[in-house]
Amino acid sequence: MSSQLSVQALQWTGSSLNVLDQRALPAHIRYDEYRDAAGVADAIVSMRVRGAPAIGIAAAYGVVLSAKYHYPDPTWQDKVARDIDLLAASRPTAVNLFWALAQMRDVLAAAPADPLAALAAKAEAIHADDIAANYAMGERGADLIGGACSVLTHCNAGALATGGYGTALGVIRSLHRRGQINKVYADETRPWLQGARLTVWELAQDGIPATLIADSAAAWLMKSGKIDWIVVGADRITANGDVANKIGTYSLAVLAKRHGVKLMVAAPSSTLDLSLATGDAIEIEERNPNELLADCYLGGDSLVGAWNPVFDVTPAELITAIVTERGVVVDPGLHGVRSLAP
Repeated sequence: MSSQLSVQALQWTGSSLNVLDQRALPAHIRYDEYRDAAGVADAIVSMRVRGAPAIGIAAAYGVVLSAKYHYPDPTWQDKVARDIDLLAASRPTAVNLFWALAQMRDVLAAAPADPLAALAAKAEAIHADDIAANYAMGERGADLIGGACSVLTHCNAGALATGGYGTALGVIRSLHRRGQINKVYADETRPWLQGARLTVWELAQDGIPATLIADSAAAWLMKSGKIDWIVVGADRITANGDVANKIGTYSLAVLAKRHGVKLMVAAPSSTLDLSLATGDAIEIEERNPNELLADCYLGGDSLVGAWNPVFDVTPAELITAIVTERGVVVDPGLHGVRSLAP
């Protein structure tokens, strides 16, 4: 089984990490090469690479590059630890970042005779395991949906946001392969337009027809009875089943409840954060207001500001099912997600 996508977000060469600059898509396919952890951290901060699983994978490779750069300096472990802290500070909301860095710290703590080989093997395993998890949750999600359906997705949770295949788009790919997709709609997803620039482009690469809608058209689309399921990814899932995802997911969930549309969250088990009881404890990243103001004709002394949170939290009771590679929880508002933990 293959995603058939010719362009991947991350390419590991063994000595460097090639990162697809997703800010340039779909007009340009451009890779930037990184040979140190600082560069990888900047790629994450600047959103060259984005999507919770892909961020975690990139950070893991960043640790490998740090070790390659500093080893065997007598203080190499301290320098790698500082680079890990730098990578951890790159984005605050996606728990996959911290999960991947914890995996790399465990390798360092084991003090292997050959740290470079051990670290590279772990990063490559994180990457490969994510791809396998995407295939598994794609099949589980398609099994849950069952018959033919029309779906709406928000932001980009595809091969570009993961190691490959995708979480939400993995479900859509599996449904398409089974002939169970009537229609795929994608929100444009402001202000970065990941739905418009990434999702519909990625689906087109796989030969899956998609219809783009303005974010504000979603309510009317549901009212028109044209959507059976909303399928999204996640950046963090707390023990009770609350889900942090791209800003706008919460409003879609509220609309879905009003119109009888089902909501599926597809995410690898590395997205679970059982240390947090509820979504109230999730740190929500706020980015530069200029990301919103850039398209406005406002002078430098304008009195108009902007509020730019890039995630929101959807309460578990608004979610029909949470799908991971380990299993499915239906009605997470009643059951939480502890049963899905590794």
